[in-house]
Amino acid sequence: MSKYVYKVEKKKNLRKIFRFSGLGLILVGFLFGLYSFYPIIAWQIFIKPAFANFASPVPQATILTKETIESLLTNSFNNGSWLPESRTHNSVDVSSYAISIEKLKIKNATVVTTDTDIGKHLVHFPGTSLPPFRGNAVIFGHSTLPQLFNPTDYKTIFARAHELKIGDKISVTIKDVNYTYKIFNITIVDADDLSYLAQPQDDSYLTIVTCTPPGTIWKRLIIKANVEKI
Repeated sequence: MSKYVYKVEKKKNLRKIFRFSGLGLILVGFLFGLYSFYPIIAWQIFIKPAFANFASPVPQATILTKETIESLLTNSFNNGSWLPESRTHNSVDVSSYAISIEKLKIKNATVVTTDTDIGKHLVHFPGTSLPPFRGNAVIFGHSTLPQLFNPTDYKTIFARAHELKIGDKISVTIKDVNYTYKIFNITIVDADDLSYLAQPQDDSYLTIVTCTPPGTIWKRLIIKANVEKI
């Protein structure tokens, strides 16, 4: 009789273990899904209402790729008016330079001026000014879900760019000379807004462009900085 009772209790304990294990796996799956889709959820709850008065819907089909940048290049040069030739130093004599952002643990990330493949490096938009000359150096880079951020992976390098604040510093190294840029403006624009390509001639500016909200391709995060005077 004692052996029979022992077997029944053992089976009950096993059933409890399997039951709680199943519930645990469901909970872990739910938390993982919530963690993965948090940027989109946060957009819907906190950010989207701020754009409720926009006449046009949020664009969802324009992704920041090599082809997109090439298209932007064509369209912007067809426009022509945004790039004054005087006092704007073109990037043809420098194939690459580097930027570092201490807050994001980005160290000497390569910015290339000779192609538009943002999967392999950051891209300096052709025709925009070169640091530290007057004008606006425009740099494109990828972003994704913040939890996938890797400061050495160019496919995730700006996944936490939304954490930057006004006053944060961006270091530029070009031809073995270092320059420090200080962020003064952070905005979000539509995917087809090219105003960030403008070339003001009163100072040396640097503009970082990436997709936002993190993990989506709906908008563009524009981070503007100007060179600190020595």
